[in-house]
This record gives sequence, structure tokens and C-alpha cells, in this order.
Amino acid sequence: MGRQISRQALIRAYPRSGSAIVLILLVSLGLFIAGIFLPFTSVTKLWLFENQISVYHGLIVLWQAGEMFLFLILFVFTICFPFVKINSMLTLWLYPRLDGEHAQRMYHFVADLGKWSMLDVFVMAILVLTVKSSGVASIQVGSGFFVFFASVMLTQLASLWTGKLVARFGK
Repeated sequence: MGRQISRQALIRAYPRSGSAIVLILLVSLGLFIAGIFLPFTSVTKLWLFENQISVYHGLIVLWQAGEMFLFLILFVFTICFPFVKINSMLTLWLYPRLDGEHAQRMYHFVADLGKWSMLDVFVMAILVLTVKSSGVASIQVGSGFFVFFASVMLTQLASLWTGKLVARFGK
């Protein structure tokens, strides 16, 4: 007879930690969505004109301007990767037929994805530096930035906590 492998949702193996992590991920998802639509930056040009720019608005502007390369970079690394990461983590915790090996593989996928999703922070840093160095405009960080940042940090916290538990899962 073959060895029976116990398959259960990760949250059933670690109910207290799992409930906290799932809650963190749900809050992170809400903050992520809000961060996309809230003003990310406020740009004042020549001390007269002020524009508030959200990630969503920036994507629309890039699309309408025909800047497909920049649009795709921002869309993939700022929208797709974080969204897939958060939802993959939720799946990891809530999927009912998961064994230790599959949980570890899925966690490594999420961890690798997280490394790539930090590229958007680099892109935004270059954008801020470029606008600030021009001297013609000043840029203020908006609430969307802080909400988005909180989402990234909560997701990272949930990911690190999950990594420690997944390493023990199924052993």
C-alpha cells in the first residue's frame, strides 16, 4: 500500500497564524486596490498648475499617448505582479488539497514573483528624481503612495510569515 499524504488547507494546519495572515492579505488587497486609484503624486508646474496623478491615471495617459512599452512595464510590475502575488498567497492558505511539496513550490513562486514586483518602486523612484531635478516642477507624494506602500509591506510581512510555516508544513 502507498503512503497516504494528508492534504488540507494550510489554514487548517495553522489556524491562528493562518487566520491572521489571511486577514493581513485581505487588508493588503484592499489597500492595493485603493492605492491604484488614489493620488500617487501631486505635481505642481511653474508654481501655477497642479496635477494629481494616480497609478490608474498614469496608465491611462501612457496608453493614450501610445507609450506601450512604458504602459506595459508599469501595468505588469505595478498591477499584475502584486495582484497575482496577493491572490497566490491567499490560494496557498485556503486551497484545501495542498501537500507540503506543492505548498513549498507555490511559496517559492510567490517569493520569486515578489522580487520582480519591486521593480515598480524603482520606476517610481526614477520618475520622482527626474521631476524633482528638472527645477520646473515640484512633486509631492500623495496618499495613494502611502496606501500602496502599506499594501506592499503587509504583503511582505505575510509572505515572510508564510515562508516560515510552509517550511514546516507536511513534515
